[in-house]
Amino acid sequence: MKRIGLWVVGLGAVTVIGLLAAPSSADEQPKVCGLRTLNGQYLDAGNGMLYPPAFGVKAPSVSAAAGYSIYNGDGTGMDYVTFTVDGVNANVTSPAQTTYTLNADCTGTKTVLPYGPHFNIFVAIDGSGLTAVATDTGFAVSESDKRVSLLEER
Repeated sequence: MKRIGLWVVGLGAVTVIGLLAAPSSADEQPKVCGLRTLNGQYLDAGNGMLYPPAFGVKAPSVSAAAGYSIYNGDGTGMDYVTFTVDGVNANVTSPAQTTYTLNADCTGTKTVLPYGPHFNIFVAIDGSGLTAVATDTGFAVSESDKRVSLLEER
């Protein structure tokens, strides 16, 4: 009986040591972002405020935008958007070419070519979505984007 008890204790100790030594998800190599993280079509919407002289406004104005962005996975893309100022279509060029950067920590930048607007972006590690905030003077807007398809699915 003593031998069985010793075997149980010994087996338990080996099991516990094995579990402690086994790699956990926290020990695995962390995932990182890169240009390829953003890939596909993302629906986006945002609203905010414009302050003179942004977009030619003479007084504080309400802005809204809706559309979708295509990210090619290589730092380039296209925006298809309707942008309004105080409820009036501003008739911005659409589609518009974009460029973006993306750091390993999933932060980056996006620029609508040729001159802006400019955004700081914060991307989900799996690329499923992002948030953005405008960084140009007088353009106070943020948005959330959700991926609806990958490029290879289209």
